[in-house]
Amino acid sequence: MTDERASQPTLFSEEALATLSRSLHAWEEGQLAKTLQRQPERSAAFSTSSLPVQRVYTPLDVAEMDYARDLGFPGEYPFTRGVQPTMYRGRFWTMRQYAGFGTAEESNQKFRYLLSQGQTGLSVAFDLPSQLGYDSDDEMAIAEVGQVGVAIDSLYDMETLFDGIPLDKVSTSMTINAPAAVMLAMYIVAAEKQGVSADKLMGTTQNDVLKEYVARGTYIFPPAASVRLAADIMAYCAEHVPQWNTISISGYHIRDAGSTAAQEIGFTFANACAYVEAAMARGVDVDKFAPRISWIFNTHNNFFEEVAKYRALRRLWARLMKERFGAKDPRSMMLRTHTQTGGSTLMAQQPENNIVRAAVQTLAAVIGGVQSIALSCFDEALALPTDDAQRIALRTQQIIAHETGVGDTVDPLAGSYFVEHLTNELERKAVEYLEQVDEMHGAVQAIESGWMQTQIAEAAWEYQRVVDERREVIVGVNEYKEGGDQPQAIFSVDRRLVDHQIERLGRHRKERDIAAVEASLAALRAACEGDANLMPPIIEAVRAYATLGEICGAMRGVFGEYQAPTVI
Repeated sequence: MTDERASQPTLFSEEALATLSRSLHAWEEGQLAKTLQRQPERSAAFSTSSLPVQRVYTPLDVAEMDYARDLGFPGEYPFTRGVQPTMYRGRFWTMRQYAGFGTAEESNQKFRYLLSQGQTGLSVAFDLPSQLGYDSDDEMAIAEVGQVGVAIDSLYDMETLFDGIPLDKVSTSMTINAPAAVMLAMYIVAAEKQGVSADKLMGTTQNDVLKEYVARGTYIFPPAASVRLAADIMAYCAEHVPQWNTISISGYHIRDAGSTAAQEIGFTFANACAYVEAAMARGVDVDKFAPRISWIFNTHNNFFEEVAKYRALRRLWARLMKERFGAKDPRSMMLRTHTQTGGSTLMAQQPENNIVRAAVQTLAAVIGGVQSIALSCFDEALALPTDDAQRIALRTQQIIAHETGVGDTVDPLAGSYFVEHLTNELERKAVEYLEQVDEMHGAVQAIESGWMQTQIAEAAWEYQRVVDERREVIVGVNEYKEGGDQPQAIFSVDRRLVDHQIERLGRHRKERDIAAVEASLAALRAACEGDANLMPPIIEAVRAYATLGEICGAMRGVFGEYQAPTVI
């Protein structure tokens, strides 16, 4: 990327900076030195997850900043200050809660409850077998059916999941990756059966499988085949589902795996570049699909770093799209993101403290200017959240929206020497990571070699060492400990729901036209062996009521399964 800093005017004159430098030196030698002699600071060094933190920040730390180039106005390139001119003065962010467990019937009731409580969008959690492309009665699946999300085996389940919920009125986010094409196909056909055409659908499929190899492990196929599927979704939806966010590229899981904030930005954007390049290689113009790229990032506890992170994310993505990929449409350069408060920051000890953690993280995300938020509930370090925990999480968002005033002005911390310096430094370090990935010829190669995983593992180890040595206080964990850590109510999935799901799946298999299923799966296998877009044959298999496991099995037969490298 180009750097125009040397040729652009800055906010501060050389004379003013020189005077300030002399004044700062005099303060350090005088008042500060006397204070430190009487009372040393709490630590020899302070830092965020990525950067050292100085004692005080002044215009000297942002001396090269040019307002038009580095900040601009809200709704205009480089979008540092927000993607809409009025931000939350127009309307608040979308308030979601991640939900789903057991069967489609149970999750449908949960969705209706959340909508009745004022939630403005749905966010679907799928169980582990669904995430890995297994049916509920597969021997690989039995112990996990419905445990961490809803079990979706076929179109029957998707129809039930959204029964009575008008899909042309509700925005739905689906946290699904390796089988994202299958789940999206089920959603499209379920909507058809409601009388809602695909061009009316609003929502998001996460569809970011590269981060699965790095951070979560719910992958199926080798990376190249997975990127092909992701690009097929992007190309298909650009033509047929224009209001759908075709990919929600995830820094969330990279951060929860232990990365720093700078790694979260750099590695997420490296993965994003791979998807953009794959879609363009399929002949789709960048400005045709890029406006429907969305994101999910992770908000942790370092308040100012998180505010700065969202500002750096928007600016760097705008520059990448304009300078690397030649985007012309300003919408292609906008980074619109969902955020979820940090799951890895939830503590099983004194779990009620997590309510405060989530509130602080939400406040940082709002001041950072995100478009959608879900809170990790206070009891999620122990189990799936209870209804009470979900309600508290939603009320936390509503209190911040209506009672704090933080949405009354756009980008309220702009101009803070500290925040602007953090924004600049996070962007700089993220670019360093991007350049290292580029030297390896892209994200797929960086992942297949294990390099990206190693970088995250080392950052996670270093953080744990800091906590273990009590150089960072985690309230209730390594300081301020006490008994009585468990909440009174912990959610558990009724095993009878699992038995019901397996019985239901067996019944549906008997009711369908097996010849149509087999024909659709044969057509899908043939398509996998060629280079055509795979969404149309997947949709046809879904219409025939082929199961998730059968569809993914057909693709496994052609693409194979990924075996992860050993990372030491």
